[in-house]
Amino acid sequence: MTVAEYAAWRRDKTPHFLLDVRQPEEFAAAKLEGAVLIPLAELPGRLAALPKGLPVVVMCHHGMRSAHAVHHLREAGIDAVNLAGGIDAWSREIDQKIPLY
Repeated sequence: MTVAEYAAWRRDKTPHFLLDVRQPEEFAAAKLEGAVLIPLAELPGRLAALPKGLPVVVMCHHGMRSAHAVHHLREAGIDAVNLAGGIDAWSREIDQKIPLY
């Protein structure tokens, strides 16, 4: 999913769960409102924390860790999509008030 597509989801209030798989210090530096932090290394043990019946949009800094998370989530039967380009693309293309790092 591109950041423009995700911006449309947010604008249209499409029901979803926003999962951020970065590290706590990255999350503290720059985050999207409503995101829930579960670092990638912790994700396998915290699948029960994800809501049932909602698509999960997974994000990280540039999209690599979130792509790995999406693969794992789909194998677990969870409807998940990767936010391509991560928060870096969001900061550059959608909301320049979110700091780049």
